[in-house]
Amino acid sequence: MSKAKPISICKRVVFDAYKRVKANQGAAGVDGESISDFEQDLKNNLYKIWNRMSSGSYFPPAVRLVEIAKKSGGQRKLGVPTVSDRIAQMVAKMYFEPEVDQYFHPDSYGYRPGKSAIEAVGVARKRCWRNNWVVDLDIKGFFDNIDHELLMRAVRKHTDSKWLLLYIERWLIAPVQVADGTLVSREKGSPQGSVISPLLANLFLHYAFDEWMRRNYVNIPFERYADDIVVHCRSEEQARRIKSVIEERLNQCRLELHPEKTKIVYCKDSSRRGSYSNEKFDFLGYRFQPRLSKNRYGEFFVSFLPAVSTEAAKSMRRTIRSWRIHRMTDKSINDLACMFNSVIRGWINYYGKFYKSELYPILNQLNGALQRWAMRKYKKLRRRRRRAFYWLGRIAKQKSYLFAHWRLVRQSAGR
Repeated sequence: MSKAKPISICKRVVFDAYKRVKANQGAAGVDGESISDFEQDLKNNLYKIWNRMSSGSYFPPAVRLVEIAKKSGGQRKLGVPTVSDRIAQMVAKMYFEPEVDQYFHPDSYGYRPGKSAIEAVGVARKRCWRNNWVVDLDIKGFFDNIDHELLMRAVRKHTDSKWLLLYIERWLIAPVQVADGTLVSREKGSPQGSVISPLLANLFLHYAFDEWMRRNYVNIPFERYADDIVVHCRSEEQARRIKSVIEERLNQCRLELHPEKTKIVYCKDSSRRGSYSNEKFDFLGYRFQPRLSKNRYGEFFVSFLPAVSTEAAKSMRRTIRSWRIHRMTDKSINDLACMFNSVIRGWINYYGKFYKSELYPILNQLNGALQRWAMRKYKKLRRRRRRAFYWLGRIAKQKSYLFAHWRLVRQSAGR
C-alpha cells in the first residue's frame, strides 16, 4: 500500500482480483485482449490497474455488447468488459461487498457468499407446501432499466469512500459498443455480465423490494435470486392484492413487471381442492407443479414439487446432441468420460436435488449416444443395437464410477 497515492488500494487485492477473474474466464472485451494475452505482461498490466485506481485516474473503457437468444424467446443483452476492467471491478467489489452484504435480506440468494440457487429452490418447495398460492414475478428488462440516481443513493447509504463512489458511477455511465463498433451512451441500467453488476443489482432490489417487503408485509415470505422472485400467499385474494402493490412499488422505483410473464399460481396438491388456470411455475431451472409422491407408508399422493424444468431439460438434450459423441470413434470410453463428466456431474448435482427421476430420460439419452458411439467404433457391434445395448450395460455395471450418471441410473444404463 503506497502512502504517496491519494487512494489506498492494496496491491495484494489487485492480484487476488486478477486470480478471481481468471478463474471465471470470460470473453475478450472491446480491445480484443484475452486473459492469456493479458498474462503476457502480467506484472506491468496489474501495476497499471493499481496505479490508475490509486491515483483516481482510472476510466473504464466501453463495454462490448453481445446479444444471445433467450430460452423464452427474444434477445438477452450481455455486456462484456475488458479483462483489465473486470479486474478493476473485482477490486471494487472486494472492498464494497463486505460493507453491504451483511445488510441483505436472508431470502436474497443471488450472487451472494454462502448462498445458492438450489438453497432458494429448497426453501420455495417448503413454503409452497405451507401456502396455497404463489405470485411469480418477472421484472421487465431489469438490468437494462436500473435507475442510476436511485442506485447511487443506495450506494451512498453504505459507503462514504470517494473512490468507490467515483468508480461505480463511472462504470454505470461507461458507453456500450454495439456490433458495428458504434458507441452508445447509457443513462440507465448496469450491464448484465459485468463483475460488479450483480452486487449493484442486489443492492438496488434490497431497497426497492426486500426491505420494503420487510417493513410492510413481514408475514408474506418470498425468495429472490437477483430479479427472479417468488412470493407466497395464503389465498388468491391476498395474492392479487400483493401483486398489485408490488407492481405499484416497482413503478415508484422506475421498474415494470412483465404483464405476460408475471402470474398468480395455485399450488395444487391432494389436500387442496378446486383448480386454477395456472398450476405451475418455473424458478431457477426447476418447474414447480403437482407431482405424484409417496409417503412413509408407501401410499401415493399428489404433492406440489419441483423437478427439472422443460426448458432446462431441452437445453441439456441440445448440449448432448452438440457433443456428437457417435463421431468420436478415435476416443476411448475413458476419454469420453474425462471430456464430459464435469458437465454431467454439474447437471446431477443441481437438477438431481429434487425429484431426480425426471433426469433419467435425459441421462438415458446420453447412454443412447454412447451406444451409437460403440456401434460405430467396434466392428462386432455395428448394426447390432441390441448387442451394443448389452455391451454398454455390462461396462456400466463393471465400472459404474466411469460416468457420473451411471450410479444414478445404473438400472437403466445402456437404454
